[in-house]
Amino acid sequence: MRDIFAEIWATARNNKLRTTLTGFAVAWGIFMLITLLGAGNGLINGLMQQNEGRFTNSMVVYGGSTSIPYNGLKEGRWIRLKNSDIDITSKEFGGVVDEVGAMFYQNATISNGANYISTYIAGVWPNHNKINKVDILMGRFINKIDLEEQRKVLVISNKQAEELDPKDWRGMLGKYVKVGSFAFRIVGIFKDDENGRADAFSSYSTIQTIFNHTDDAGRIEFTFHGLPDEASNDAFENLYRTRLNANHQAAPEDRSTLWLWNRFTENLQMEKGMSYIRTFLWIVGLFTLLSGIVGVGNIMLITVKERTREFGIRKAIGAKPWTILRMIIIESVIITTIFGYIGMVLGVIGTEVMDAKFGHSDYDMGWGSESIFVNPSVGIDICIEATLVLVVAGTIAGLIPSIKAARIRPIMALNA
Repeated sequence: MRDIFAEIWATARNNKLRTTLTGFAVAWGIFMLITLLGAGNGLINGLMQQNEGRFTNSMVVYGGSTSIPYNGLKEGRWIRLKNSDIDITSKEFGGVVDEVGAMFYQNATISNGANYISTYIAGVWPNHNKINKVDILMGRFINKIDLEEQRKVLVISNKQAEELDPKDWRGMLGKYVKVGSFAFRIVGIFKDDENGRADAFSSYSTIQTIFNHTDDAGRIEFTFHGLPDEASNDAFENLYRTRLNANHQAAPEDRSTLWLWNRFTENLQMEKGMSYIRTFLWIVGLFTLLSGIVGVGNIMLITVKERTREFGIRKAIGAKPWTILRMIIIESVIITTIFGYIGMVLGVIGTEVMDAKFGHSDYDMGWGSESIFVNPSVGIDICIEATLVLVVAGTIAGLIPSIKAARIRPIMALNA
């Protein structure tokens, strides 16, 4: 075996260009496959990160405007959701709807002595923290008692707390601050999600009452069950929109009166899109890998052609066909393994470079900044499997001409 390795090394050294071309075809195929899969995973991970803080089986309802005249009312009439819409959602659709809540935004100034911030206060129900995950660092979120007793409480972000008390933002927990002319107590501090929004939270009933919006529901949000596919979700949305349209004297078929953000169907569409991305990347990557296999096969064919005379001499002095076959196979395995490993290492380095350059960057999405490219990595198992596929395929590609060369008669090989 030692002699075989020495002979292979001598052959590779004497044929540097041929060995380099073979190695490049192998390394390039592995490198492109890993880089493409890493880029695809980075994009997929970014999409998943954007959606991970939201409850999948949930829906948010916004008011829109009418686009069809109805019952003597003109089109273009704005629809503002009311408390009765909340009651309809919970009572008439209770077979599907689990928890109903609502959110109302109000622009306000929060002050702590000489320090103040201008922000939006979102009046919410306690279940908002389930529908839209809020990462509480200290204290608590809005609870049921806050809602029932219309407590003047606030949950602010850590960045807002730093602006209100730059020296000791943690000390803001439990303190009273002024919202307009009212005193509110800070009961919780949450982690700012760094997406451009800086909302504070309070009790829905408190914000409605203080700012005199007692019959303005803002937007409705609820969780649901029993809608397993897009068809059932579409049927529910149509039924729900028709019922709320009736509550606002709008045409039953008017779809612009309400905007329904269905996170379940959005998630289904996102998963379908991610599967398309994965499939596309695998197809491109495998074709790239295939080009490497073809390159290895062609070069091995040329190698065998060039060494036909050598094989004839070997057989003339007593070498068996299996000896020649084994030598060519081992040479093919060694070359593809070494350069496949090099391609794998370069591919991993490529994904690390992508991660360093793009993986921690936020991009303006219009409503705030989001990371759309996260952790563009490929599992070590995929890297090893791809390398093994190329090694096996390269060996098979070299095996076919090798069998023909091992069977050739010495006299024919010497005349080649």
